[in-house]
Amino acid sequence: MDSTRWRSTHALALSAIAVGGILTATMPGTATAAPSGPDVSSWQHLDGRFIDWFAVRRSGHDFAMVKATEGLNYVNPYFIQDSLLMRAAGVARGTYHYAQPSLPPQSQAALYAATVLGQNGPLDLPPVLDMENAGGLDPARLINWTRRYLETIELLTGRTPIIYTNPNFWKTAMANTDEFVHYPLWIADYRGNDQPEVPGGWPTWTFWQTTDRGKVPGIAGGTDVNVYSGAQGDFARYAHISGLLGSS
Repeated sequence: MDSTRWRSTHALALSAIAVGGILTATMPGTATAAPSGPDVSSWQHLDGRFIDWFAVRRSGHDFAMVKATEGLNYVNPYFIQDSLLMRAAGVARGTYHYAQPSLPPQSQAALYAATVLGQNGPLDLPPVLDMENAGGLDPARLINWTRRYLETIELLTGRTPIIYTNPNFWKTAMANTDEFVHYPLWIADYRGNDQPEVPGGWPTWTFWQTTDRGKVPGIAGGTDVNVYSGAQGDFARYAHISGLLGSS
């Protein structure tokens, strides 16, 4: 998700097969491309430039995930700017916290919750925990850390959080635990397959980060691109939208 995120040795641009293969029925007898969107951090603000969220929306993207916080002392300096402009453009907003498990989970959850100021308004997707750093913890302690963070953020925001990870991290650092299958999964898998690898006993994925080298109008340079599977039901309801995304 940023310069520290996992990079697959087989990272590929989003293939036409993957795009065409992920369809969701949104109206009787009608199938349209699944809701899609980038995820961004300060790295997408090259030279301090704004992201043109209106261009992002015009290009067909329904949502975006924005890095809010990391650890105990980092707040994305562009978070408020992006949040306001996304809402103005009608782009549904997801926000994420990059976990630093060497630091207390409850305090990190409190920083995140205070920064995002709620995830229950119009155009808000649930909160996300970005799990790709073990912080020196063994699997048992990392699983415990994750449980405590998720329970705290659910209490603070009132929504069931999403877990972001990649198959290799989950199978090794998290010992491929199936303890968290009741949380929606956002999986990073850049191999260009029709479907991503789903670890940890999850029956399916909710969001799939298909590439970290996407090109999205309105965003300078490369960016991650994601799709929504429909696993949590109608996207408009999941993102607290009322008729803003058309047939999405």
